[in-house]
Amino acid sequence: MNATPADLSTPPGAPGLPSHYDAAAVEVPLYQRWLAAGYFHADEQKVLSGERRPFSIVLPPPNVTGDLHIGHALDHTLQDILARWHRMSGDEVLWMPGMDHAGIATQNVVEKQLALDGKTRHDFGRELFVEKVWDWKRDSGGAILGQMKRLGDSVDWSRERFTLDDGLSASVQTIFKKMFDDGLIYRAERIINWCPGCLTALSDIEVDHFDDEGELVSIRYGDGETAIVVATTRVETMLGDTGIAVHPDDERYAHLVGTTVELPLVGRQIPIVADEHVDPAFGTGAVKATPAHDPNDFEIGRRHHLPAITILTEQADIVGTGTPFDGMNRFEARSAVKEALRGEGRIVGEKKPYLHAVGHCSRSGDVVEPRLSLQWFVDVAPLAKSAGEAVREGRTRIHPPELAPRFFDWVDNMHDWTISRQLWWGHRIPVFYGPDGEIRCVGPDDEPPGEGWVQDPDVLDTWFSSGLWPFSTMGWPEQSDTLRAFYPTSVLVTGYDILFFWVARMMMFGTYLGGTGDLPPVPFETVALHGLVRDQLGKKMSKSKGNGVDPLAWIEKFGADAVRFTLARGANPGADQAIAEDWVGGSAKFCTKLFNATRFAMMNGAVLPEDALSADDLTPADRWVLDRLDSVITETGALLVDFQFGKAAEGLYHFAWDEVCDWYLELAKVQISSSADSSADPEHRLRTTKAVLGTVLDGLLKLLHPFVPFVTETLWTALTVGESLVIAPWPVASGRPADPAAAGWVADIKILTSEVRRFRSDQGLDPKRKVPARLVGGDAGVNAFAAALTRLTTAGEDFAATASIEAALAGGSVHVELDTSTAVDVPAEIARLEKDLAVAAKEIVDTAAKLANDSFMGKAPAPVVDKIRARAAKAAADVDRLTRRLGELKGGTA
Repeated sequence: MNATPADLSTPPGAPGLPSHYDAAAVEVPLYQRWLAAGYFHADEQKVLSGERRPFSIVLPPPNVTGDLHIGHALDHTLQDILARWHRMSGDEVLWMPGMDHAGIATQNVVEKQLALDGKTRHDFGRELFVEKVWDWKRDSGGAILGQMKRLGDSVDWSRERFTLDDGLSASVQTIFKKMFDDGLIYRAERIINWCPGCLTALSDIEVDHFDDEGELVSIRYGDGETAIVVATTRVETMLGDTGIAVHPDDERYAHLVGTTVELPLVGRQIPIVADEHVDPAFGTGAVKATPAHDPNDFEIGRRHHLPAITILTEQADIVGTGTPFDGMNRFEARSAVKEALRGEGRIVGEKKPYLHAVGHCSRSGDVVEPRLSLQWFVDVAPLAKSAGEAVREGRTRIHPPELAPRFFDWVDNMHDWTISRQLWWGHRIPVFYGPDGEIRCVGPDDEPPGEGWVQDPDVLDTWFSSGLWPFSTMGWPEQSDTLRAFYPTSVLVTGYDILFFWVARMMMFGTYLGGTGDLPPVPFETVALHGLVRDQLGKKMSKSKGNGVDPLAWIEKFGADAVRFTLARGANPGADQAIAEDWVGGSAKFCTKLFNATRFAMMNGAVLPEDALSADDLTPADRWVLDRLDSVITETGALLVDFQFGKAAEGLYHFAWDEVCDWYLELAKVQISSSADSSADPEHRLRTTKAVLGTVLDGLLKLLHPFVPFVTETLWTALTVGESLVIAPWPVASGRPADPAAAGWVADIKILTSEVRRFRSDQGLDPKRKVPARLVGGDAGVNAFAAALTRLTTAGEDFAATASIEAALAGGSVHVELDTSTAVDVPAEIARLEKDLAVAAKEIVDTAAKLANDSFMGKAPAPVVDKIRARAAKAAADVDRLTRRLGELKGGTA
């Protein structure tokens, strides 16, 4: 029992446990031992031979630039719970790890480093710059992988993948060519999201929308009866207007449809057209059309053959308008154009501040510009249709099912996807342009065209390669053993916030290849969605609010188990959860409680029985706790099948703390200490109690292992001298019929014990002081256990009862008579009660003052008022109780 914390990392069979649990000393070396033993490695042959069922998960690939944030910690914890549970259940588990090359983010990191030396990527050229990014990746990227190990992720590290690996690159090139040849990938001019800082197109997921304080400016075009007023938040874009649109049924403008009006400051005549897209009830009912700089305007322009004039450079500077504003950046031009319009008397209204949602680049923070650009697109309509059908037909299940309509809403209304990015880091588009205008798409096994051919300079959107993740990581387009054994994957665990951006893309690619016969029909059987992690007040975490948390700091302070268990307890399917440091501290206390309970049991000889426990040898307390173990085994398995992580964790918490630690261990103490007096074979009675202790702890530690793997491994290997919980079998219910009588017997003990403990507390009796008592009525066994648990001793002949308790039990009412005459230090108790009475009296005064304050009562929310009233009522009851007890003590009746 003198082992140091470091002893916990020694191989199985290490004797004993230290006096306290030190997570920091245990977790890192223990994880290294798991890795060295190869416990997380998946063996395809065991699946292909039929020896084991497959269970596979692909880890949502974190960015190579990223660190472990609280969302990762939740996502990884839930996946690890499933992986460890299935591994213990006898399945062959493949949890595939890897990272995303994060095109924009990674290129930005390296470009910022170059900028410190006054350089840009253009100073090096494409090939050398890409080499520098690879150097950065090798030297500084992937910090999150080590952080995953610190959390305890049981992924198969031997299979770690990267979206720019050769094998994954071959997958990208293969599917691009296949879709190109099928007419599903095309090149066209369309409105896209453009970042003037990163100088590239962006996907929707790379645009963050939040409210900005702008202004809504109303501008009059034309004069007199031909005048028409439009409103805009981007005044500078009016320089590129090529039309004005009104609703066909809007009688206010019927006489203007088909006419033209002069564009202020520019002098160009632009037509007024009728378009059903216009909402006549919004604003003036007339909208300016700038087809090159707004997606809705672009569609209006296509319908009415309006020209699309680009007036912003890639850096968002005004260009080509023939006005004095050329050369200004967009924000300078916004103010200058407005003042010029004001000078001409054309500003007819200003609303400022005007809050409206504005897109910002998630990488650079720049305001995103809608921009007409020549880009590569995916024709998503047939792909989205097949993805939707897979869910509607039940081939892939979305859990919880109430989130399926959100998936349908997206896939049924998707716009074509912009997949080209103006970057150098990423999968280069495998299309070449010939000297005579020819276009050729090449696959991974094709030779690139010869002299005179030029490859497209753009790279693919990162989401294109990550959309292939479930099968590219397993070797596709090769029909590898891994693919045959573990695809389709069993479940995808991810946040609902990327249901559209990532899940939908994987479904589209997976069902597309499934439809061609290259792969099974879907990429995963179930999509299990969890919510976001918010602060303790339920608010979204952000750097600007200062309410974000660092899970790594919590891991260092409390241990990975505490962080994992806190996250798991709050995880309900599809729902957001709050988290606070105090709650993590509470989980750390739970781990300590588990450690102390197991250590106590081992000190008292807890062992796993060699043979099955005989019902004839079990006390009612034994039968009760074994029945509860059976129930919890069944309940936990059912909840995990349904991805109810929070309910499973909560149930295990209360079983461990409330039933095993607070009650059965106490009952076992009584059985161990009294075995010599109550059994014809005391040694057999003692062995049985120790065996039950061992059985219960063995089952409990196994059930908790997926949630808190480090402390449970430490305790279980010490208790059982087994090799590792990672590969131990998941517990199975005994199959014994439940014993309701035993449950009722223990319930009576709980009631009687609680009543006596409450009386002792109210009377201020020293918890360690034994009190003479006589228990009349009820079950003798219940009485004996309750007496032992509450330090009551059998009354002697000179017993004189000074107090009594009545407890109504299922087994009959029990009357407890106690002699407290020598158990109370009367002067000390009087002093204590008088102090408590003063506190209660002050509380009455304070609450009465608040309740009598009309100003406070008029403003305070009802729940606050209710709490104050409850405090007042409790204080009044305390005054009555304390006054009565003081009277008894001062009158000498105690």
